[in-house]
Amino acid sequence: MALSTLSGDEQRIIFSHLCNVLDPGIAVAFSSASSELWAQTQAPRQQLRASHEAAAALGHKAGKRSCKELREARTFESLISFERRGDLSLLKGLSSDDLALLGKLGSVLPALEELRLHEPTAGPDGMSRLAEQLGAGALPAVTKLCTGGTHLGDAGASLLAAALGRGALARLKILRLNGTGIFDPGLVALAPALRRLPALETLDLRGNKLGDEGLAALVTPPPPAVVAPPTTGVLTKLKELDLGYTQITDAGCATLAAAIDGGVLRALEWLFLKGTPASVAVKATLWRVGLVVVMV
Repeated sequence: MALSTLSGDEQRIIFSHLCNVLDPGIAVAFSSASSELWAQTQAPRQQLRASHEAAAALGHKAGKRSCKELREARTFESLISFERRGDLSLLKGLSSDDLALLGKLGSVLPALEELRLHEPTAGPDGMSRLAEQLGAGALPAVTKLCTGGTHLGDAGASLLAAALGRGALARLKILRLNGTGIFDPGLVALAPALRRLPALETLDLRGNKLGDEGLAALVTPPPPAVVAPPTTGVLTKLKELDLGYTQITDAGCATLAAAIDGGVLRALEWLFLKGTPASVAVKATLWRVGLVVVMV
């Protein structure tokens, strides 16, 4: 169909679908097909340019020299630098706005496999804003997400669960959320989405204030509804579970033992319970052939 036969609305719709903040050239070339279309897309082109510049600035914080390098990157980790001012060292990392932008870019980072976010300067809502912006199928190649010391909290855990429910991070194998401010309600919200991750092998929840209730939600799947198909694939590939320095007690250990004996955690090889209130004697009862329990 010739471009001239399309209505102005149809042309603008095509333009919007061609917009990629990391590769704006295609959209710009399309808008130059006619003077009329060029005029119609002036405002969105300006917005595209501003978004492209913002993405480039974000990439520079991760050591990427261009948007093309960011688009093709397999790893993303901000370059935290120190600036000396007298006797003060100012930590510079990603801001809350940066993390929100990174979430928006999730659909145009098809090569990204590893995402490391240790961002104490991002504020209490940085990770929540990232999770909220992850659209359906975002970050399709990411197998490793590590964040430590960056606040997620229970509200952020719920938003991350919603993102996983939309199909974001579908290939995730390693998830490290140590010291991110998650309590029982956060893990209860996140647990169903984690259980549906087919490739999850490592789950690190170290240093969060979650306890037995959250753990039960994770390892004890609810009975299937009468009209729903039988539950399949509940943490079947999980090899490492780190619950160190959480609030897991003897009751939580009993829940773990039942899950292991019930085959829910049949691939588990490493279980970390160091620094938890559970007694050493009860922790020792979790030992199974092929399972290493780190207790102290």
